[in-house]
Amino acid sequence: MEPEPGQVTEVGGDRESGEFFIPDLCAPRSVFIMVLLAELMVIVYVLANSGLPRFNWDLLATCSLFVQWVVLLSAALLCQLRHPFSHLSLPLATGGSLLLVLAVTAASSYLALQLYPQLTRGTVGAWWLLRNLLVASVLAGIVLRYFYLQQQLRLQEKLELQARLDSLQARIRPHFLFNTLNSIASLVMSRPEAAEQAVEDLSELFRASLRENVRPTTVADELHLCELYLGIEQLRLGERLRVDWQVDTAACDEPMPSLVLQPLMENAVYHGISQLPRGGTITVTVRLTDGEVRVSVENPVPGESVHTQGHHMALANIKQRLQVLYGSSGRLQATPLGGAYRVELSYPPGAAL
Repeated sequence: MEPEPGQVTEVGGDRESGEFFIPDLCAPRSVFIMVLLAELMVIVYVLANSGLPRFNWDLLATCSLFVQWVVLLSAALLCQLRHPFSHLSLPLATGGSLLLVLAVTAASSYLALQLYPQLTRGTVGAWWLLRNLLVASVLAGIVLRYFYLQQQLRLQEKLELQARLDSLQARIRPHFLFNTLNSIASLVMSRPEAAEQAVEDLSELFRASLRENVRPTTVADELHLCELYLGIEQLRLGERLRVDWQVDTAACDEPMPSLVLQPLMENAVYHGISQLPRGGTITVTVRLTDGEVRVSVENPVPGESVHTQGHHMALANIKQRLQVLYGSSGRLQATPLGGAYRVELSYPPGAAL
């Protein structure tokens, strides 16, 4: 049976959607760390055997060559087998990884005995091979345990982040629904056909707003959400509501957190346009500049006293969500402009925490 969209599947023995507990060991950073740690381990071994006055550089060179070969070859094979291992249970994946490291150690030790017999330093070859296997099993077990704990920590942080985002988003949905239903209620008696159309638009709008649980939302998705909402408001306000869209097409496919842009439009309508007898124009600017998505929503207001009351709930919510997702890189700024009110937000779409 196919898993439902958004369903968490059991991978590598952990309830985590598709992420194996062993990281990508082919990444440059991983390779650098493995080489560095392996060399530090060799240096400690050589210091323990030769001491500082007569440091054995030959032993350092031969041990470095052997250890780096085992480490890098094991990492390369684990990197290639990472995808097949990810479909196994946690015990099988761990056992398979450990056996692979031991197999590489055994094969490399046998080859080293044939090419450099002096590596044994007077020890019987079989005992030297067994020692290498014991050291490799202990170190591999420690490293695999570390990878598993790191993966669990990442998973816990991700779940906590999602729970916080869900909490922030849940706060804004009732507010959005309340305002939209008020708009529809104002049309029921005077324009029942328009009210019926508004209900249909509201249904489509909610279907669109709920899709963020299935796939990531984009700028285009959020713009569509705004168009649905403004369509409902247009039935109530008519020609009083005008929108000037200035959208960079290059930004449309970029990721955007769900329900970030629509609350800004809602504020612009309820605390700006609807308060003006002649209405006004909401100017929406979306640009992709220097690797950042930058959005500006500007609307006329009847007076400076209006925007100190109703804007704060949505703005505080959006600011929190941007900080949770992007840290200090996610910014939101609201600026009164005398007879207008402008809200600007920006974030690097590829740098979510």
